[in-house]
Amino acid sequence: MIIETFLRWADTAKSSDRAKAANALGRAWLQSDMDTSERDAALMAMTWLLDDPSPKVRLALAESIADAPKAPRALILTLASDQPEIACQIIARSPVLTDVDLVDLAARGDGVTRALIASRFIVSSPVCAAIGEIGDAAEVEALLDNPGAIVTRQTLRRLSERLGYVPAIRELLLSREELPADARHNLAVSLSDTLCGNDLIRYAIGENRLELVRREACEATTVALVAVSLPGDIPALADHLRRDGRLTPNFLMQALCTGRVDFFAAAIVNLSGLAERRVRSIMADGRFHAMRALYEAAGLGRDISEIFVEATLEWRKALRRGEATYLGAIAGHLVAKFRFAEKTGAVADELLDMIERLHIAEHRKSARDYASFRVVEAA
Repeated sequence: MIIETFLRWADTAKSSDRAKAANALGRAWLQSDMDTSERDAALMAMTWLLDDPSPKVRLALAESIADAPKAPRALILTLASDQPEIACQIIARSPVLTDVDLVDLAARGDGVTRALIASRFIVSSPVCAAIGEIGDAAEVEALLDNPGAIVTRQTLRRLSERLGYVPAIRELLLSREELPADARHNLAVSLSDTLCGNDLIRYAIGENRLELVRREACEATTVALVAVSLPGDIPALADHLRRDGRLTPNFLMQALCTGRVDFFAAAIVNLSGLAERRVRSIMADGRFHAMRALYEAAGLGRDISEIFVEATLEWRKALRRGEATYLGAIAGHLVAKFRFAEKTGAVADELLDMIERLHIAEHRKSARDYASFRVVEAA
């Protein structure tokens, strides 16, 4: 009887009064002790209000039920598809919406809808994956900035592929410890390309030298990235770098000289197609010709395979001696043995140039460290 009276009244009441009544009706349905017939009648009245011509009325109804876990699902879904001012109340707050509902809304909605979904108190991994696949930079930034968003490593990898060129997105991705190593490398390369495209940098360094600087910087960054990669990420990183054409002799030698032996072994496994156990066994205990055959099977030319064998032998010696640093010992030995050898080709010369630069850089670092130590000791 009360509901019937309400419907007759609402048919002629002002929109502001109807909005107050809609809000009160929604709260009463959720909080009052109604019997079954009264609840059914109240639900019918709220459903009727979904067609109210005034957005204020529908907004008032949405605000009254948006946070309720037991809100009528039919009302929630309808209001979530209403005009933005109304839908945002439901999309951003309602616990009634399932992952399927949110993924569907993200696919059908606009950027505002996806940003609201990305900013919910909890965003499940399937919903994060959907936004990561179709969202623009603004929505993705909201997602990555939301501590309640459960973003998987695979979604982070996909975001690095799609939007890694956006500075804000790149910064948010790089700040995450769980970012996969291959995705982190992609972002580093993207940043390098951006810097090299800067007219001021191109003018200051010069076109001829810029490519060399860029390549060496990328290699050095990648070696540093290897050092902080999780063990489980190393095979995937090696495969990513191979497909990207970055497992060059120079890069592999840097990894070996700096003691990134686990990565170096994973790269040789990837390049040669041999079993990991076999590769590690040869590297650890194999004789000269076995190691040389292994490295040549990985694609290293005969003119440089001997240098890699010698570096491996030096690594074994350093390991047995328990040395904490490999670069000075290995690079210095290789320079002394091969730098002025009579039979070297262009590839070997380029490799030895890089090794010598590593050796010089390590000497300079050692000198700086020593000078700093003496200053502190004298103070």
